Amino acid sequence: MQVLHRAMRGITRFNDRLGTWVSLLLLAIFVLLIAEVLFRYAAGAPKVWTSELTQLLFGLYAVLSGGYIMAHGGHVNVDILHSRLAPRVRAVVDVFSSFLFLVFTGALLYFGSAMAWESISFWEHSQSAWDPPIWPVKLAIPVGAGLLLLQGIVKLLRDVMVAFGIEPPESLPGMDKIEEPGQ
Repeated sequence: MQVLHRAMRGITRFNDRLGTWVSLLLLAIFVLLIAEVLFRYAAGAPKVWTSELTQLLFGLYAVLSGGYIMAHGGHVNVDILHSRLAPRVRAVVDVFSSFLFLVFTGALLYFGSAMAWESISFWEHSQSAWDPPIWPVKLAIPVGAGLLLLQGIVKLLRDVMVAFGIEPPESLPGMDKIEEPGQ
């Protein structure tokens, strides 16, 4: 059980740290958008690369932050009845709904991997005037899906433990706020 707890903490900690680093991409995106406005309106010379680079960075941000968001309970949730349930009943409901999540994320991993492999096989570029490589962003799709899938498995294991009255690992970063209703 200690090995399982350690693995769960390790996956969550990795997603937590990656999400913290990936969040810095928002700062870069903000700077690029401000630069584009200055290039376009203050200097009268818009740049072709700022908009496309912003889109590529946002793509990285979107696909690599999923595990972090799940670890912190930030994904959209229909909470009308769910939040009013006792923790063990809520865990049982979450176990059953986890299967839909695992199917969707598994499909994203499978099809994202095929798309990334195809993109890498011919070092895909964007075909724009700037022509940056886009295969790294497509490679991030299965990586992000894999991290999200691992975090989903951590949540599933935690829910199973709660449902059966087994103490889940303490100190899963971000998972603490999922425990009691109304918090």
